[in-house]
Amino acid sequence: MLCVLGTRPEAVKMAPVITALRARPWAQVSVLSTGQHRDMIGPMLAIFGITPDLTLDVMRPGQSLSELTARLLQGLDPLLAREAPALVLAQGDTTTVLATAMASFHRQIPFGHVEAGLRTGDMAYPFPEEFNRVAAARIAALHFAPSAGARENLLREGIAAESVHVTGNTVMDALLEVAARPDLPPGHPVAPGARMVLLTIHRRENTGPALEGICRAVVALHERFPDVEFVYPMHPNPELRAVVRPLLGGLPRVHLIEAVDYLHMAALLKQCALVLTDSGGLQEEAPALGKPVFVLRAETERPELVEAGFARLVGHEAEVIETAVAAFLQDPRPGGGFARGVSPYGDGRAAVRIAALCGAFLGMEAGAGA
Repeated sequence: MLCVLGTRPEAVKMAPVITALRARPWAQVSVLSTGQHRDMIGPMLAIFGITPDLTLDVMRPGQSLSELTARLLQGLDPLLAREAPALVLAQGDTTTVLATAMASFHRQIPFGHVEAGLRTGDMAYPFPEEFNRVAAARIAALHFAPSAGARENLLREGIAAESVHVTGNTVMDALLEVAARPDLPPGHPVAPGARMVLLTIHRRENTGPALEGICRAVVALHERFPDVEFVYPMHPNPELRAVVRPLLGGLPRVHLIEAVDYLHMAALLKQCALVLTDSGGLQEEAPALGKPVFVLRAETERPELVEAGFARLVGHEAEVIETAVAAFLQDPRPGGGFARGVSPYGDGRAAVRIAALCGAFLGMEAGAGA
């Protein structure tokens, strides 16, 4: 079997799957890193004791999505021909996933899609992720859906029901394991008694005026709530930083820090009172630790969280964000009116289920029970 990953979030979500597969006596598993987040993959996998067996070097400065896709296909095709895996797995909706699905199809190798069925219904939002996951679904032989809603999305698109399996989300497996480690690093220092808000922004949709609107909301909240401090691990994108630093850099209770690794992000999640983010991963992870999420997007491919009361969509308009977050900060109820309890994304055993389902698909195990 071949597990393919290219970005930091894919490494987080595939690590439990790789570990669970390697625990099966029948499984011979190779790990391929395409290099889409080349400098981040190695340290991330090392947290889980995994080293890539194979690597590609596909990134070039300023290349377009089409150029990246072409480089991935050119690298993946001979590798698949040489390795001839019985099954290829990839997770999510990145260009790595789309190219892996296509290259597997061209070589007539079954492709399994981890975290299948997420949808916004808008091909332009998020871009290009919505297209990537829809296209990958047309190719996949196995669909590992994180929730019942994701399964329904696939069935509505005509995907065969017997190929779709609700497993939960592997992000739960990774986060619950890491958050329980006794050597987890400390969070970020804030004043005694202060409430910490974790802020992350990185998506293409939240640049320019949208980013300015989010920053104006943070400025307003900073003025209104002297007991609140913001911790913002900044994405390395220089265009994003050019907007953020002038607007937020001089505020005493806004801490602009460099991007953090997974262990430190888990520590910040444990420490914070709430999360303001446009990240798909943090939407999933925060509720697992009982943290409310305000989603800085107009739509989400994770509607289960909103429907169940674990997250709220606030977009990028300054007034909307300020009003929503201020209401939460002033709410005397535990959790500020957000849902509390078991996440819609499962119990932290998604990877074990996926490994068993792969074994059943390959005829190596009699059933797919966890």
